[in-house]
Amino acid sequence: MHKSRKRHKRMVCYFLVSLFVLNYWIAGGTECLINPPTTTIDKGTAFTEEERDALGLRGLLPPIVETLEDQAARALQQFRSQKTTIEKYNFLTVIRYTNEILFYHLLTTNMVEMVPIVYTPTVGQACVEFGQHYKWAEGMYITPKDKGQIRSILNNWKRGGEEGVSIIVVTDGSRILGLGDLGAGGLGISIGKLQLYVAGAGFNPENTLPIILDTGTKTERYLKNENEHYLGIPQKRLPDPEYYDFVEEFLMAVKDKWPRALLQFEDFSNDHCFSLLEKYQDRLRCFNDDIQGTGAVIAAGFINAVKTSGVSFKDQRIVFLGAGSAGIGVADQIADVMVTAEEGLTLEEARKRFYFVDSQGLVTTNRGGKLQSHKVPYARTDYEKVESLLEIVKTVKPTSLIGLSGMGGSFTEEILKEMAAINDRPVIFALSNPTANSECSAAEAYTASAGRAIFASGSPFQPVEIDGKKIVPGQGNNMYIFPGLGFGAWLCQSKKVSSSMITVAAMTLAGLTAPEDLEEGNMYPKLTKIREISAAIATAVIEQAYAEGLATIERPSDILSFVKSKMWHPSY
Repeated sequence: MHKSRKRHKRMVCYFLVSLFVLNYWIAGGTECLINPPTTTIDKGTAFTEEERDALGLRGLLPPIVETLEDQAARALQQFRSQKTTIEKYNFLTVIRYTNEILFYHLLTTNMVEMVPIVYTPTVGQACVEFGQHYKWAEGMYITPKDKGQIRSILNNWKRGGEEGVSIIVVTDGSRILGLGDLGAGGLGISIGKLQLYVAGAGFNPENTLPIILDTGTKTERYLKNENEHYLGIPQKRLPDPEYYDFVEEFLMAVKDKWPRALLQFEDFSNDHCFSLLEKYQDRLRCFNDDIQGTGAVIAAGFINAVKTSGVSFKDQRIVFLGAGSAGIGVADQIADVMVTAEEGLTLEEARKRFYFVDSQGLVTTNRGGKLQSHKVPYARTDYEKVESLLEIVKTVKPTSLIGLSGMGGSFTEEILKEMAAINDRPVIFALSNPTANSECSAAEAYTASAGRAIFASGSPFQPVEIDGKKIVPGQGNNMYIFPGLGFGAWLCQSKKVSSSMITVAAMTLAGLTAPEDLEEGNMYPKLTKIREISAAIATAVIEQAYAEGLATIERPSDILSFVKSKMWHPSY
């Protein structure tokens, strides 16, 4: 019996060593067509003397046994030595694949520096250049040729252990950030978003799954094979009947395979995102971050902007540049907040405070042509056709100007000065990503308003000094909302993610912003506190789920303690 145990131990050790060596082989750049390795063995120089003997690693590693902090200090130095942001992105990708624990330790202890690398704005370039930087398979690629067998294909995903997959981020690559249809390259956005779920809320990376639904592309250079490294199907996107049938099979396969998982829709184009959310939000534990997450985080910043400006919700006049999924999602969420905050204000009355501008000008009921259904609730009946944004600003005299258009520089100096002339504290939210698509910079907004603007952006901007005063612009980063929202909904196994759960997440975030942050111009709390923020939001979301009868687990006696106890932390 004793010899049998020793033989079994040797076999396990040989298996672990082979995986360990495979990690280093992969790190050299060789492609690997397997699921990423588990987090339990990726320790590198942190293997103890005993582990090195047991695993047959002696002589294969430097003799020094390092702590996780030692490794992180060296990795951070190496990270900072990379010359470009995409080089930093690729460096972190290799770290993540070869040592997941080290990667997440780096990310969680250097959030402000690294989030713009692993996510927006750098992830946009990574998606555009996805094929050029491809080294190994990550996530899952589901295509129309898989029709009829998607459920069995999902069995090929081996990570997750007994718990299975907890969270899925799925995209079809049709509208990545403000960069358009990137087809299969859109998988990079799902990969990046899941890193923030792990770092921001404490999902176990072992139980995360990024997926691309590769239904083709509309981008000509991919269809014409002008980009020789494009890895997706070089064909036009499926027509709607086939597309919706394909997505239905996929979503029902996911529900059957991983019934406990939370699914997040990411960067689906406007012609599909609203209908998909409407169809599945009551059938699945799911939400759309571009519509609902963006809406919640901007609503939170807007709550604080209203507080800072001194102009009440009922006296707001808000002009939106951009009437897509993000713009409508933000308006819907602010309207919900208005109804909650202003006693007696109805949803219809709240919507009268909004003025949407799209490619044809002010959205009105009388401008001709059929309006897309998501714009109808906000179409004005009291204005004739007005095309110029500057003319609209002069006519409407808005208290707030919110940009989600993807049109860089569209908030011109003249428009910004007009806003400053109308308002003592103009609210300027330039939210398009990446940075090049921002409607204006922080410096432009503050300079045009002599430092009086209340500014927030989608991508980060550096502090600005005006007349000797340092102003710190806030970033309306969805990371403030979606990790806590998703973690809370998943933990309590809510039957669905309700609109009230999203509203309470927004209001909780607004309340977490410290007075000193507001004083220096930032409408959001510091990103370094993201785990505390996510714990508070998850707690509020779970409370709301119980209030609505949606939670399906036994109610914990202390929800905040329960949430914190379930957070995964990167450690050996």
